[in-house]
Amino acid sequence: MNNTIKAGWYENSITPNKKVMLAGQFYERVSEYVETDITVTAIAVSSSQNHFVICSCDLLYIEDYLVDSVRKKISGRCEGLNPFNIVINATHTHTSIDYQRKENKDGSALNILKKYMPEDFSYIEKAKDDTIMSNNEAEEFLTDKISQAIIEAWNNKKTASFSNAFGRAPIGMCRRVVYEDSTGLMWGDTSRADFESLEGGNDSGIELIYFFDEKRNLTGIVANLACPSQILEHRSFISSDYWGKVKILLREKFGKDIYLLSLCSAAGDQCPRDLIRWVAPVSPIDDPNITRKDNINRIADPSMFEIEGCWKAAKRIANEIIDVYEDAKKSIKDEAVIKHEYINLRLPIRRASQEEYENATYIIDQFVKNKKIKSFDFNDKAKMHVHAGTIARYIYQQKQSDYEIEMHVIKFSDLAIVTNPFELFLDYGNIIKARSMASQTFIIQLACGCGSYLPTKKAEEHGHYSAYISSGITGHEGGKKLVETTLSIIEKLWGSENK
Repeated sequence: MNNTIKAGWYENSITPNKKVMLAGQFYERVSEYVETDITVTAIAVSSSQNHFVICSCDLLYIEDYLVDSVRKKISGRCEGLNPFNIVINATHTHTSIDYQRKENKDGSALNILKKYMPEDFSYIEKAKDDTIMSNNEAEEFLTDKISQAIIEAWNNKKTASFSNAFGRAPIGMCRRVVYEDSTGLMWGDTSRADFESLEGGNDSGIELIYFFDEKRNLTGIVANLACPSQILEHRSFISSDYWGKVKILLREKFGKDIYLLSLCSAAGDQCPRDLIRWVAPVSPIDDPNITRKDNINRIADPSMFEIEGCWKAAKRIANEIIDVYEDAKKSIKDEAVIKHEYINLRLPIRRASQEEYENATYIIDQFVKNKKIKSFDFNDKAKMHVHAGTIARYIYQQKQSDYEIEMHVIKFSDLAIVTNPFELFLDYGNIIKARSMASQTFIIQLACGCGSYLPTKKAEEHGHYSAYISSGITGHEGGKKLVETTLSIIEKLWGSENK
């Protein structure tokens, strides 16, 4: 059977032409200007047997209704494309468009908190401006841009070849700290006398695929690494964070028409910052979780809260991609077997106990009673987030016992591409990669849904943000099921070739 592949690329700007709400922090932020463009990049790949489309977006998250809208919009416009073979993922930049629907916020910490506030209390928004793009408008804008990218990539596929390869760049590091009393903190202060360890490790590997045209000219690169793109996460501008700068550097080397598909691997407990060699933000930030008494001037990276640090990370990635390319182009393949499994998987929700619910209710009641002014703001929301989220989960679990996710497992030649909708903690990704039958395994988190954090059992025991009940819909039991299901499908796809 002829398994010659065809591939098509397309990049679309999703940079808004007006102010938008920025997603990713407890406090409200409105975009003031554009630091770097944000984009959606799509690659469509097919052979005689099957096909897939992967669409990477400079967004914080991908809601399932955005995926549904895109699939409906491309209907009838891409001959032969199965809409359920489309994967849409986020790079997890915190300086991009917030498009979340109002009804999806009704169970949020803010809305729960409002229900417990007296009627004469008001919520003080830090950012309020009638010229800001509405969330409905933002969703429609993104749907149009993502759909166009997929349509153009699919309809312009041409005979192609590829080479998969591997590199290393130290970008992601664990962002959870453990103390002697077995408690944990995201962004915890490691200069404390009771600091014991970082909770997890890191993965410096970069999984890579280089695509070429019929004349062996490079057309684009797929890069997958375990670190969210959130160096500039507290700023009030539009930015594609370090991935946008990687793209700039690669185009300086390979030409302005080169594409980059940016994929975030399992990295729910990872960040671009070294919590041991701590370098503080230069510009002020409004994050109550990031406070330190340690003011030592460390000889280390530039601040990974600033644009300078963003360029440093980008150069590390781009330099490795450029270096690996020299070897990758020596082993180019023209054919590939493609197999694509689409799965609806039900995972158990992480439940709040009666005691946890009552404790959360008590804490919020006391918080309200002790308020000296009849208003609350983002600082209050951050303080009460975990407790309001526990109440929301207790209410939700009265009607629901599990949560359905969409996931994909793709066999492309001898490599596997697997997806999940979570900020998946690194350990889960490590298990999948270590036990996978594929020669190389690409993991795409924050894809085709938004399940928030999926912590490990040890993280749940240590507590704090990203590991609280309110931080994610499922817990370590769901994580184990996700891992085992992923591995069993990989085994099935690889095992079927031996029959």
